Amino acid sequence: MYKDSLNIIVVSASSLPLARKIRDGYPGETVIYSKDIADDTCQFSSFEELTGELFAASGNLVFIGAMGICVRSIAPYIKSKYTDPAVVCIDSTGKYVVSVLSGHIGGANSLTHVLARILDAEAVVTTQSDNQGLWALDTFSKQFGWETDIYDRKAGTQECPQKLMNECIARFVNLKPTALLLNVRTKDTDYLEQTCPSHVDIFYHYPDIDMEKYEQLITVSPYFYGDSPIPCLSFFPKVLHMGVGCKKGLDDMDAFTKEVIRHLSSFHINPKAIADVSSIDLKKDEPLLNTFAKEYLKCPFKTYPAEELNKINVPNPSSKVEDVTSSASVSEAAAIRSAEGGPLIIEKHKGQTRDVCDFTFSVALDKYAQRQEEKQGHIEIVGAGPGDPELISIRGRRMLEKADLILYAGSLVPKELTLCAKKGATVRSSADMNLEEQFMLMKEFYDKSLFVVRLHTGDPCIYGAIQEQMAFFDQYGMSYHITPGISSFQAAAAALRSQFTIPEKVQTIILTRGEGRTPMPEKEQLHKLAASQSTMCIFLSAGIAEQVQKELLEHYPPTTPVAACYKLTWKDERIYRGELKDLARIVKDNNLTLTTLLVVGDAIDNREGLSRLYADEFKHLFRK
Repeated sequence: MYKDSLNIIVVSASSLPLARKIRDGYPGETVIYSKDIADDTCQFSSFEELTGELFAASGNLVFIGAMGICVRSIAPYIKSKYTDPAVVCIDSTGKYVVSVLSGHIGGANSLTHVLARILDAEAVVTTQSDNQGLWALDTFSKQFGWETDIYDRKAGTQECPQKLMNECIARFVNLKPTALLLNVRTKDTDYLEQTCPSHVDIFYHYPDIDMEKYEQLITVSPYFYGDSPIPCLSFFPKVLHMGVGCKKGLDDMDAFTKEVIRHLSSFHINPKAIADVSSIDLKKDEPLLNTFAKEYLKCPFKTYPAEELNKINVPNPSSKVEDVTSSASVSEAAAIRSAEGGPLIIEKHKGQTRDVCDFTFSVALDKYAQRQEEKQGHIEIVGAGPGDPELISIRGRRMLEKADLILYAGSLVPKELTLCAKKGATVRSSADMNLEEQFMLMKEFYDKSLFVVRLHTGDPCIYGAIQEQMAFFDQYGMSYHITPGISSFQAAAAALRSQFTIPEKVQTIILTRGEGRTPMPEKEQLHKLAASQSTMCIFLSAGIAEQVQKELLEHYPPTTPVAACYKLTWKDERIYRGELKDLARIVKDNNLTLTTLLVVGDAIDNREGLSRLYADEFKHLFRK
């Protein structure tokens, strides 16, 4: 009952309005406790008894009243920052919101800021790392989904892990020289690189670290470094994929687990980094594999068809395995498949639980977690948004700022979006380049181990012409990733001040185009899609507006609202409203060509129809 609730203890009835304001603005369930009787509160008689009950059972505890009452009430129950709930105290005027207990791990600091915004109050957080703008190391596990180990050869193996963590945090916030090892890459390690404090040096290879220069080591890696001569705080992201093949009826879990862990340890791999265990479909009901994955490693168990695994190139195929399973590999192929083509870091290892080999396993690194070698680069396909430089994503902007080459779709993307390029970066428009010329330019920079941004309009996955580019990148084994963007159809809804769905009338939005030089599939021709009378957003079709109008009129009434949206969010944006019967004339009279989106449907400017989401009788998780 209490764990997921925001539990508010009101010391005086005069503070009830503050509690109710929090309840109205807080996104989760809120329970208010008061000594005074009220229809919307839970009554209590003893601060001590209520605090003891809530402290043991809740995750969030808020006092509205004097700090002294808050501190004396919780004092008998405080045990550890790793188990205590978040405790926040708000003064009776609602001027200050103070983080009291479990600021990081319990989340009191973040809760303090949330409540301060609701009350328009001042947040008071005294944690040193927050006030210095430093990482809160003890929150990384929860924040990023990483597991943790701490190695300190001087402290010995019997030292309390919580004590060792506190010592790591103390060194970190006291700005002691720290080495950060990042030998895998994720969006979270990108964040660490972008926000790295000045007393931390980043390394990508363990042997490159001169340990005598540092007082501690922090690693983000699937490998453990128990032999580090300095204290080592290790985080293990889930980037490894284990493939397993075994004889039917394998049942010695103890022997199986010991052999797997022993071999992982010989490679200095921590099993906490394993994201999943996989095998062939023949083994989907094998009890030992299911139990090992789900209960021992706490990760999913998945299987693949033999024909899918047999297509994967592996270093150690087996004709004997193929005779039995129809796939020349099980463990290696399954690991590579789960890693989306990532490299094997442990090739097929034969293990035994009895007197003969009765299982094999392999481990692959996630394709997208590879920390590229110095000779390789990276290509980021970035969605620029509809045009306004402020509508690119934060991540997209960061990519532009770090790029060595920005190749942007000059006929569709405003050059203003590239003005944030770093000094010395090459910025080129692709408007006058054919596909091969674009490839060659990107590959030239890539082969120099440089960072390339291919900047597309809107969201690159919607008419972005990135499929052929990705085929090229795949052909050459190049590292690439997609950063999505805001599509022009979303910008159109905002500019038209329209919700593109109408309760009980229109619940579908169709993104499509008319048939121009590129033929449309017969089943997707406009007049067939128009039969649904959904909200239709038609791209790349201003030049064939007459044809579009003719096809749509087969099903939409002539008076159906339309909008021709030219250069949405650009400085010279123009929007023309009208009715479907006049669409072609609107486009022609206003000389609308490229970068025009045509929107058709009753949802334009609609203000009728009520969603049941906010109906009083509609109860859900946040309103019961």
